[in-house]
Amino acid sequence: MSKKKSSCVPHLRESWTLQPAATLGSSVRAKGILMELRAKLPLAVRKDLDIAGVVLTLSVPEDDENDFKVASAKISKLLETMDSLPVLPREIEDILTISTTERRRWLEDGRLPSGGIRTVRLRGRAKRITFHVFEPKVVEELLNGGVIDEWREHDIAAKAENRRRAAHQAKLTRSLKKAKLARPAKRNSAELSGWEEFDRDGLLR
Repeated sequence: MSKKKSSCVPHLRESWTLQPAATLGSSVRAKGILMELRAKLPLAVRKDLDIAGVVLTLSVPEDDENDFKVASAKISKLLETMDSLPVLPREIEDILTISTTERRRWLEDGRLPSGGIRTVRLRGRAKRITFHVFEPKVVEELLNGGVIDEWREHDIAAKAENRRRAAHQAKLTRSLKKAKLARPAKRNSAELSGWEEFDRDGLLR
């Protein structure tokens, strides 16, 4: 049975501030780091770790001092590597302020390099999902490089060009269809010149 923690019980507390290199300025990324840390803590104290903005706080009842010390030491150790934690799809969309459609398009055409593939099981389900993750350093370079606007301008130009080509092709197709309908039926190539007059005069009857 899980322990019921009362707000009146004295608690042991410790806080950590997530660095910009870890969050990349994203609240979604900060929440993802919280979930990553919780998953690596003992089950008994997972929900004792929470976040407000970029500040993580571990709050454990005083009578769980040993759990507090173990969890605190583990969190401090894990935070040393959070700036290299792979960036998830929702996180990169929030960091770069891009849509899901843009992320998928740029991933498919190679502009957005994949940092690997992760497979996870959905909570409470047998189904697994597989998705691409991204390297934090690459995401940071994209964020600071201003290339997202360039990619969007390129996509707008490419879309306009595709529409122009499609319109031209449709016009050409209609022209060819009209020309085919207006063309007179071809005379049998096996018939001799002047055959129609010869046949009309009844010279073979």
